[in-house]
Amino acid sequence: MTILELIFSLAAILGAAVLFTNAVEIMGDRLQLGAGAVGSILAAVGTALPETMIPLVAILGALLAGSGSAAAGEIGIGAILGAPFLLSTLALFIVGVAALGYGRRRQTGSEVTVDRQTAIPDLVFFLPCLTLAAVAGVLPLPLPVKILLAIVLLGAYVLYVVLTIRRGGEAEGDVPERLTLWPSRSRAPTWAVAAQLIGMIAVMGFGAHLFVGAVEHLSKTVGIPAGLIALVLAPLATELPEKFNSVIWLRDNKDTLAIGNITGAMVFQSTIPVSIGVLLTPWQLDGLSALAAGLAILSSLVFLGFLLRKAPLKAFYMLGAGSLYIVFVATAAFTLVGG
Repeated sequence: MTILELIFSLAAILGAAVLFTNAVEIMGDRLQLGAGAVGSILAAVGTALPETMIPLVAILGALLAGSGSAAAGEIGIGAILGAPFLLSTLALFIVGVAALGYGRRRQTGSEVTVDRQTAIPDLVFFLPCLTLAAVAGVLPLPLPVKILLAIVLLGAYVLYVVLTIRRGGEAEGDVPERLTLWPSRSRAPTWAVAAQLIGMIAVMGFGAHLFVGAVEHLSKTVGIPAGLIALVLAPLATELPEKFNSVIWLRDNKDTLAIGNITGAMVFQSTIPVSIGVLLTPWQLDGLSALAAGLAILSSLVFLGFLLRKAPLKAFYMLGAGSLYIVFVATAAFTLVGG
């Protein structure tokens, strides 16, 4: 029953995310935002909502109920850190594989045409934010310092959004012709686009609530810490929209959207969810959580190094990011067996 609940909850989350992303591109076009802003803000936040809903529902649900705070805290921290870790490792690996696989049909072959004016600022925001989050999880900090850190992270994301919108960028490729849930073939009104966005957020919230309960049951049944399950399973399942959309965009030569969708989500995941975790959980990282944060920082530094070079970005450069994900999984398996 728990497995079926997990499958159903993830299906609801992912299905809603696909519909949300459809509406996001249409809304971005109507707001006349550039490709960089659509990829790094709207599409990134839209597809980041599923994994953000999970820790938010876990933490707030426990606070409102007044029980289960320990397990909820573990699930929240695991889901919060798991998202930027997977994005900076496995997601970049999949982008590299997709670019190589579609090399013959792409205009630039296996070379990824990255908009460095979008991707580099994304990583410049992401790295210090995640580093601060990791340090705060390792060192015991008093409450006033945690509040200050949350304010800094929230302020960083507001600044990021403002700068990204001002930077704009040319539109890349075609926006979806129709809103998925609009029954007519005619142009959907803006209110319908907004309704699909809001409605899908509600569906994702419902799916996240089911997922949190299923993780708690699974943790008790198999004896694996709830935080570890959330750290691995939650982002692996809910990050599928980012990876799927980026693969499709790469196939269609929309490299700016493909990369911006990932790097923009990394900025979001290292600020908004982390600030919630810092304020509403003990925010104490165990060894595996700290390792995940460290590997995410390492992978992002390497990717930033490639972007800062004048040379073209080859797809195979990103394959090494997948090895860091394997290192984490192997370490987690060894820890569980040895423990």
